[in-house]
Amino acid sequence: MTADRTALLVIDCQVDFGSPDGEMARRGMDMTAPQAALGNAECLVEAARAAGVKVVFVRLLTRPGSDEALCVEGTSGAGFIGPQPQAGEAVVSKTRYSAFARTGLAEQLQAAGVDTLVLAGLTTECCVASSAWYGFERDFHIVIAADACAAYEPNLHRHALQALEISGAMIVPSAALAAVWNKSL
Repeated sequence: MTADRTALLVIDCQVDFGSPDGEMARRGMDMTAPQAALGNAECLVEAARAAGVKVVFVRLLTRPGSDEALCVEGTSGAGFIGPQPQAGEAVVSKTRYSAFARTGLAEQLQAAGVDTLVLAGLTTECCVASSAWYGFERDFHIVIAADACAAYEPNLHRHALQALEISGAMIVPSAALAAVWNKSL
């Protein structure tokens, strides 16, 4: 997993998905696991930057007035929480679960020589898993930073990771990924 061939995708670390004041919290979801994952994602992003790994922030944006009340464009709920993009880092906006659906991201990464994706973010069973499945189909090696992503229910997180691992994803703690990147410095 060399830095120049790897990209870290930080998926949907947004207020509505991860904040105690966001929409999912208002819907009664337990925010304990997402909050912990956001902290681990921040550390992972720092390690990736230090090692020269490409960091890509992916966010869901829905239109004002749509039936979906999550991450509405122009609202605080659509803002990033936890790791924040820095100048020069890609920010990809999507309207579907996968980071790749109608975004051109796969083509951009492949044109840059990236063949390995490390995924972190919210939620494991939805947008992280959807992005992983799409990544498999586009011939990327998929690594899931297990503790830098989360679901609102522990069983959903665990089962999503199991399904992805059976299908070929590497499931790795964020500290182990950071250690690998630190060795490459």
